[in-house]
Amino acid sequence: MANRKTKGLAEASALPGLDLATDVAEAPPGHLGHRARMREKLLRAGPDALLDHELLEMTLFLALPRRDTKPIARALLTRFGSFAGAISAPVQELGQIEGLGEAGIAALRCIQAAALRLAREEVRESPVLNNWEKLIAYLNAALSRERIEQFRILFLDAKNRLIADEAQAKGTVNHTPVYPREVVRRALELQATALILVHNHPSGDPSPSRADVEMTREIGQATNMLGIVLHDHLIIGNGRHYSFRREGHL
Repeated sequence: MANRKTKGLAEASALPGLDLATDVAEAPPGHLGHRARMREKLLRAGPDALLDHELLEMTLFLALPRRDTKPIARALLTRFGSFAGAISAPVQELGQIEGLGEAGIAALRCIQAAALRLAREEVRESPVLNNWEKLIAYLNAALSRERIEQFRILFLDAKNRLIADEAQAKGTVNHTPVYPREVVRRALELQATALILVHNHPSGDPSPSRADVEMTREIGQATNMLGIVLHDHLIIGNGRHYSFRREGHL
């Protein structure tokens, strides 16, 4: 057992600029020693080696250097079910987790923001219509866990590359007011030649309502008059999505 441990530390310490063996050897017992072992595990075996509660612990290490973050991580998983659920939970609900505080909440929000920016940049790399799976993955990450409806627009250039992804409105649990003139105005400001409309259904069921269908028709008429292409309207549910184009509504 000792030989395997020594070998693992030696391999990890071979990483440029790292001396994990010294870090672990000098770490005091208790949660500080646990942190050193977690860092070793991450850097030696990679992020996939960490369970959800371990990843949460490591995220909170940086924000709460004097706290044992294991019970906080466990409480987050109990309340929100997963790492993704914890980092995307509403601030008000995160504030109810004992010991988390503003610093811990900010750390979780930073992780969520980093994940969304990475996913969005992957969508930007090529024309959106040729990158559909990555687009859906990004939209699911951004919207599927929202507790209220949010209406977003993806503004595209002549080559269908993403110019901007903007939240136009937030509503209630089942309704978001959207005005076609505002959609068109913003498209003209950005010199967009095409759009994809997106909104979420907090219920988890992405099936469109009558209001969704009517709103899509009105926006399509407004954009068509100005030569702006409405490629699709996507409704994001819980792990599912509805495409107006695919279902023949556009």
